[in-house]
This record gives sequence, C-alpha cells and structure tokens, in this order.
Amino acid sequence: MSTITDDLQAIATPQRAETSAWFFKTGKGQYGDGDVFIGVTNPDLRAVCKKYVSLKFDELQELLDSEIHEYRMAALIILVEQMKKAKAAEKRSEIYDFYLDNAYRINNWDLVDCSARDVVGFYLFDKDRSILYDMARTDHLWTQRIAIIATHYFINKKQFLDTLKISEILLSHKHDLIHKAVGWMLREAWKKGAEEAVEAFLEQNIGRIPRTALRYAIEKMSDERKKYFMTLR
Repeated sequence: MSTITDDLQAIATPQRAETSAWFFKTGKGQYGDGDVFIGVTNPDLRAVCKKYVSLKFDELQELLDSEIHEYRMAALIILVEQMKKAKAAEKRSEIYDFYLDNAYRINNWDLVDCSARDVVGFYLFDKDRSILYDMARTDHLWTQRIAIIATHYFINKKQFLDTLKISEILLSHKHDLIHKAVGWMLREAWKKGAEEAVEAFLEQNIGRIPRTALRYAIEKMSDERKKYFMTLR
C-alpha cells in the first residue's frame, strides 16, 4: 500500500522543484535557507492530502520533521482538515498543542499561511488570546507571522481588535515578510468592515508603519484615499 510520501514523490517534477526553490528563497542566508523541494504543485498536494486526513500525530510528526517542504506542507494541510472535523474539545486542544509544539518546523510563509488561521485562530476564537501577543513579541520570524495571520480567523468573524494590537507590536519589525503580513491583515480587516478603525490606525502610526505594509493595507482603497495615505508618509 502506498504512503503519502510515495504519492507525493510520484507527482513531483524537477522543473517545479527548481522553480519553488528559487521562489521560496532557499539560497544561503535567505529566509528559506536549507529548505528542500521535490516539486509538487499546491493543488496536486492538496488532492493527495485528501486521502490521508486520518493520519495520526506520529505520522504527521515524521512529515514535519522532514527537510522536504512539501511533506511539511502536507502535514499542516491535514492538521487543518482534522481541526475542522474535530467535534470533541479535547481533540481540538490536542491538534492546537501539536501545532504549536512544531512551530519551529512551520518555517516558511506559505506553511504559516495555509494553517495559522484555521488551526490557531480557529482554536483561540472563544478562548484567551494572550498567547498571540507573546508570540508576536518573540524574535522568531515564523512565530511572529503565525501570531498575526491567526487573527485572520477573528477578522472573518468581524472581530478586529487583536489584528490592530498585534500589528502595532510588529510595526518596528525589520523583515518584509512581517510587513506584508501586517499589511495584508489590515487590508482584510478594512474589507470586512473595519474601515474607520484601520484608517485611524494608519493615521496614528503613519510615521512607523513600513512602506510595504502601508501599500498592502491601502490596496483596496479608492485612489483618493491611497494618495492621501502615501502623502502622509
């Protein structure tokens, strides 16, 4: 009987692997330094994962411990599906704890973005969210990105305060992957009904917000409002 790694290897292509290695910055000293790609497209990877949604934690741990990016991505996609299907509070808690225990293996932006909202954000929606603030204050790039992207779940539920507060914590961050994440979440909040709150936040922090974050945040605004915020800089 084939395994998930067998199935992924069977559809991998060297050309895709080369493209992914370039796109996800795997060169020496880049943010994806050391990451290994076998070359599986995201739609193909998700199709394979549908066959393996019942994998146990020990099997998912093997995938997360792999140097192969697509294996780690597969584990996270499966965790998201397991969280969505979990009925028992104990099971949801186990998935959440397992995810955070492996945060050091969630070490590229696509790995964070495919999972943080629907594992961490989903789990914390009706719970104390102070851990997100602790995560945002670490000096670990991917943990910080998990913190802000997790708030996307709250945004979709029309709750915006955590996004604004965590964005403020991250305004002085040096990495553009955090600038982009902050701007993206501010834009999503603005789109979901927090226009006044987001625009007030931008005005109050215009001297601190990185240009990339600002551009992302104002992307869906009118040309007039875009010009207004860009000229405030």
